[in-house]
Amino acid sequence: MSDLTHLARPGAVLTLRVTPRARRNTITPEGDLLRIHVTAPPEDGRANRAGLKLLAKAMGVAPSRLTVIRGEAARDKLVRLD
Repeated sequence: MSDLTHLARPGAVLTLRVTPRARRNTITPEGDLLRIHVTAPPEDGRANRAGLKLLAKAMGVAPSRLTVIRGEAARDKLVRLD
């Protein structure tokens, strides 16, 4: 798993692309974009929750500190660290 602790600054806004139904859970940084692949399906927000949980673990913060500010129902999302 990627070590993203350097991104764990309060107020930081991250750009994500979440891909559901992947073979395994991974995070791949590509410049300012974080590609997150999760095994969860997109139904009922499961992929969002899985992606945020994976990101929080990589950043070393609690998942409750991450908030989706744009793109709740889209692959491309903006997430803020509170």
